This record gives sequence, structure tokens and C-alpha cells, in this order.
Amino acid sequence: MRSPSPATSWSNWSGLTSARPSEVLRPGSVEDVVAAVTRARELGSTVKMPGTGHSFTGIAAPEGIMLDPAGLSGLIEIDAANLTATAYAGTPLHLLNATLAAQGYSLHNMGDIAEQTIAGATSTGTHGTGGVVASLSAQIAGLELVTGTGEVVRADPTENPDVFAVARLGLGALGILTRITFRIEPLFVLEAHEFPMLWDEALERFEQMADENHHAELYWFPHTDRVLAKENNRVLDEAEPLGAFRGWLDDELLSNTLFGVVNRIGNARPSWIPRINNLSGQMLSARTYSDVPHKVFTSSRSVVFREMEYAVPREVGLEALREVRRWIDASGISISFPIEVRTTPADDIALSTSSGRASMYLAFHMNAQTDHTAYFAGVEEILRGYDGRPHWGKLNTRTAADLEPSYPRWSEFHAVRDRLDPDRVFSNTYLRRVLGS
Repeated sequence: MRSPSPATSWSNWSGLTSARPSEVLRPGSVEDVVAAVTRARELGSTVKMPGTGHSFTGIAAPEGIMLDPAGLSGLIEIDAANLTATAYAGTPLHLLNATLAAQGYSLHNMGDIAEQTIAGATSTGTHGTGGVVASLSAQIAGLELVTGTGEVVRADPTENPDVFAVARLGLGALGILTRITFRIEPLFVLEAHEFPMLWDEALERFEQMADENHHAELYWFPHTDRVLAKENNRVLDEAEPLGAFRGWLDDELLSNTLFGVVNRIGNARPSWIPRINNLSGQMLSARTYSDVPHKVFTSSRSVVFREMEYAVPREVGLEALREVRRWIDASGISISFPIEVRTTPADDIALSTSSGRASMYLAFHMNAQTDHTAYFAGVEEILRGYDGRPHWGKLNTRTAADLEPSYPRWSEFHAVRDRLDPDRVFSNTYLRRVLGS
């Protein structure tokens, strides 16, 4: 392990959370991680290994010793017979995706950003939409972590199954992940069909769309009836990706550069935002293309924003969205970012936002130059009334006391936490709020 670096400041991607760790270490092995955890425990301090900081909350904030994950990155092995791939926990998702694709494999499903490390993405519940499983955590077949007592624990459905049941989505509260094994599939081609709709038709058809397509989602432009729908399906044909110019035009110039300009205009003239959103919706056009999965699921994001996302039971999701729209219309708040609507099947992970129930996810964004607090607070109050569960890596104001009733397996998670981290070596301000002391 490299010698300690002088204390430096750390902040997450959105700029909302910062910390000044006492020292920074770069482990190159599991033994180095054990040494760092032992050191933190002896000092009565804490230790965290934040990834790229793409969580909007302080879930990974290193308030004591900080571990740089760069030395624990890369694919370790592919087990072709069992269709699994094992990688170091500090591996960025985009690197894992590209490496798997180069060898003829893919994950089943993924979210729309690939900058996170696999430890960070799984520990916060990063997810896509649809599929047999939607979250990255639910695709884990096994893992290795260093506990708060310095023990190296491996867990899968047969070895330490009680740890496996909770640690696939552990919020960084159970240990430092060092290796993760994913279930993988032979590489396939995913066809994307994107097309504009109007509000009434989109909500009337969405449940059918979600049932009849492998992956479906909606983007509603607030203050308008404009909606962008996306359907992704596996096909047997050869990939037909977007041409270089069309890809740059749609995904870089329009979705990032021009969108950033539009948000700056909206910041200066909030009263223009409804007209801007309506114009943006009118400019939507249909497009169809196909490619390897990670090039369809994920996209780049250069406009800095804040995000809150809630999972509600799928059967009440559209009702919740309608209530949110009524509140927005009455609130007087101008919102420039679309609201994203996705669905996930139920999974069996204790603190997953889809634990034990099929869910509909409603995601709310605000650009970084605009105060998001009133918008997010109003929406959060509505979604709590629908037994909503907040995404662990996105903004929320919840506490352990009011989160516990939403998770039937809450005590199961905490029993494992008490055993693996009795001294709370992995705690920080955010975790004390959402999990308790």
C-alpha cells in the first residue's frame, strides 16, 4: 500500500457533499485494505473507500481515513461455464462493460450512467428499467469484503448466505468491498426505439409498454403534455448503431451542450422554462438504432444536476405521478429537467428499494445552479404517502426512524451490521441519519 498522502478535500460529483479525510491511502490488495481497517479501528476513526462520487448524498463521504480505489480495479476472471465474471470492487462500470463486451459477454441490465465504480453502484442500488432483474446489486453472484474487525469474508448463496442476503446492497455500512462476482450473459444486440408521445396516451399505455418490452421508460417534460418514450428490446439482427454524426448531434450537442445552454437561459429567465420545455418537446423525433447493450443503456452526462428518486409500489406509480403533476402545476416552481419513469421487478435484497415488491421509480432533477430544496421537499412529501423508498445514493431527507417501517427486513440488515461492524468503523454522517447509530 502506498504511503499516506497529506489530508486533502473530497467532494462528490454534484458538489453537494465534501469532506476532509485525515489521510488518503491507495490499497493494492485485500491485505492492504485489512491493514487500513485495522488502523482506523485502533485510532478510533473511520474508513471509507469512495468511488467516483456519483452519489448525490454523502453516503461515501470519507470523514476519517480515505481509501483510493484505483489500485483495486480490473477484471479478475470470467467463468464461462457458470456465466460469471469477477472484478475488483474499484473497477469503473464503463471499464467492466467494455471488457466484458470485448470477450463476448454483457450484464443483463444496467442504469444510464457508467462512471461509478462497481462497489459504489451496487452499494447504492443503481438500477435500470425492466428486464428479469433491474439493479446491478441483484445481478451479484458473490462478493468479498473486509469487515470492521479486519476479517475477510466471502459471501454467496451457499457461503455466508446471511451476509449475501444484505451485502449486495450494503450502503458501504457492512465492510469495504474488494471483489464482486456478477452473473453475465453472452453478448446480445439491443434495439432502442425512442419516440414522442402526449401525456394522456403515455400514461394510458405505459403499463402495457412495460409488460410488452424488455425495457421501457418515459421522460415527461414538466409544464407540458410532452413525453419521450423509450423501448429497448433484444434482437437477433446485426447491430445498426447511430452514425457518428447523428450520435454526436443527439447525444453530445443536443443532450449535453445545448441542454446546458438552455438551462442557463432558464436560470436567468425562469418564466421562460414552460415555453422552453414545450419547444423542446415539439422538437422530439423518433429514432431507432441498435448496438451492444452498454452503448444503448448508458450515456454521458456533462450538465451537473441534483437528483432525487423514489421507488413506489408499481401498482400506484402512475397515480403518484399524476399527483406530483398536480402539485407542480400548483406550486409555481419552474422545472427544466424531464421527470424519468422506470419500472423494476421485485428482488430479494434486504434494503433494496425493490425488496419484495415490483416498483415504479420516479426520478426528479434540477440543474446545479437552481435551488432544488422546495421542489424535492414537495415531491418527497407526496411520495412518502405512497410508501415510497428513496434511492440510497440520491437526495432525500429521511431518517432511520421513518425508513424502518418501509423495509420488512430492516432488522435483518442491522443484525448483520452489528456483527460485521460493531464499532461502526464504516459510518459517517449520512449513514448515521438513514441507518441510525
